[in-house]
Amino acid sequence: MPPSANEPLPGQSKPLSTWRQHSSIPTGAGSAEALPPHQQGTAGGETWVYPSEQMFYDAMRRKGWQPSEDDMAAVVAIHNAVNERAWREILRWEEAHGSAAACGGPRLLKFRGRPQEYSPKARLLNLLGYKLPFDRHDWIVDRCGEEVRYVIDFYNAAPHPDMPVAMHLDVRPALDSFGSLRDRLRMQWGWVASGRWARE
Repeated sequence: MPPSANEPLPGQSKPLSTWRQHSSIPTGAGSAEALPPHQQGTAGGETWVYPSEQMFYDAMRRKGWQPSEDDMAAVVAIHNAVNERAWREILRWEEAHGSAAACGGPRLLKFRGRPQEYSPKARLLNLLGYKLPFDRHDWIVDRCGEEVRYVIDFYNAAPHPDMPVAMHLDVRPALDSFGSLRDRLRMQWGWVASGRWARE
């Protein structure tokens, strides 16, 4: 999003909020400097800041969508909640490495949306009859000075009466190293041993 993205667009039917919510996701060393000012974290670069309703609307219009101004509050709320959930999933993986005690916890250095680049796991599941994810992100996390890439596949889930918009997030470290492979095997074994697979 360019720095001017927090301004109303020509033809917009009503003004939208330019307030931006601070996330709980810590920025990593150098991550703020790598971003334009509107995407930097709090003063001191401590946490990432989510786009405002106006910024989200502007971005969707630039991509060729025709969003409704009336939907933006809900769209931004869902976006922010999903990102917080993704971060909690990453923290579950990171617990095994003790980085919280050793160096203040993992931090998000940067991220990239890759909606048309399906991960090998998503392609394999698709061959087995599952739907492809509607989006994919790669998040680069600073683990005590080591950069670890996480893949997040976003799937539509069955809605419930109390949750009309439901998503399933498949969050895991990318297979960029033996350590990541070991983490994934250990997490998978824990899931099988716990019996959660039989309840899900």
